[in-house]
Amino acid sequence: MTGNSIRRSGSAPPSPPGVSGRVIESLDESECLRLLGGARVGRLGYTGREGPNVVPVVYKLHKESIVFHPLEGTFTEEDLRTGIAHAEYEVAFEIDQIDPYTRGGWAVVVVGSAHHVDTEAERASIVNAGGDPFPWPEAKTAPLMRIQPVHIRGRRSYLP
Repeated sequence: MTGNSIRRSGSAPPSPPGVSGRVIESLDESECLRLLGGARVGRLGYTGREGPNVVPVVYKLHKESIVFHPLEGTFTEEDLRTGIAHAEYEVAFEIDQIDPYTRGGWAVVVVGSAHHVDTEAERASIVNAGGDPFPWPEAKTAPLMRIQPVHIRGRRSYLP
């Protein structure tokens, strides 16, 4: 991905009532990827058979895509199967870190296509990737999904 692939909205949203002087800045793609690479748990948003869902998932960043494993036998795994070979499902993925006292922090949102990792070659490239700071033993046997980002955006909020 290139730095031009991030979609940015026009102006920053207003500060909450009673919080003046708050700075809200857009994060560039490299900073978003750095934050994604340093976390372990995110939130997956998708539309399932019962409507919109948001669920926490354990993930890792692999070659600028997000790889996670849905819990076997859950609605998440079933809802994200299209029934069409090589079809993908549009999802949103979010991580954040917020200080409840200052209400400052950051958030990164990824929108992209998710697909099941069904080939052994793709699975092996994920499981055997070096440099991962987190051990992920369940990835060797659990079903895996990969989100290929289409849009990445991030914001940081703080008081100067």
